[in-house]
Amino acid sequence: MRHAGNGNVVALFDGAASLKYQAIGQVDAYWEALRAGRIMPDRAEVDPRGLGSALEYTFLLEHVAPGIGRVRISGMHLRDILGMEVRGMPLTAFFVPDARDRISRVLESVVTTPQVADISIAGERGIGKPVLPARLLLAPLANSGRGSPRVLACLESRGDIGRAPRRFTIEQVQLRRIVETKRPDAEVSAKTAEPVEFAEPKPESYVTPQPSERPYLRLVRTDG
Repeated sequence: MRHAGNGNVVALFDGAASLKYQAIGQVDAYWEALRAGRIMPDRAEVDPRGLGSALEYTFLLEHVAPGIGRVRISGMHLRDILGMEVRGMPLTAFFVPDARDRISRVLESVVTTPQVADISIAGERGIGKPVLPARLLLAPLANSGRGSPRVLACLESRGDIGRAPRRFTIEQVQLRRIVETKRPDAEVSAKTAEPVEFAEPKPESYVTPQPSERPYLRLVRTDG
């Protein structure tokens, strides 16, 4: 979706693109529903069960410095693309050198403006590396004063990955201005549940709280 400038939000993807990149459309719709008219949802509100089949393409970035985002948690698709564990790697690791400055600037815009980025990308060609079109979605998350901002991201490629690692060039960037339409009178009610799919690594001093003390649903770690 994108903001049309007249108070309306319109589809960012045309019908063909929505069908081709279903995971991107699903994550974008989930983020929009989760924010419920606010500027952005909180990282603690993200429930991987709501992502369904898009989960393997989804990852969480931590904004650690201007233009720098590191992968905190990720689905299996990113590991397949780089052929290795991606946790802790910068977002720029998925791009060819010539595209890294641009993706850094886009990430900074997403976090500081804030806005949503829909990026058309393509795998670099070579021996054992066939045509690989893809899309990357970056959507900001608040972090309720618990540290660096987070970004909910989805990278979906279409076709044979071929020989890993695959790195991408940037073909087109679309930025969507976020329009706040609702200010909640109170904090979003917390959900109490057991951890599910994947989660960020726990600090060494972490002590698992009792069920009555858990203020929100945590994402569950997948270590591969």
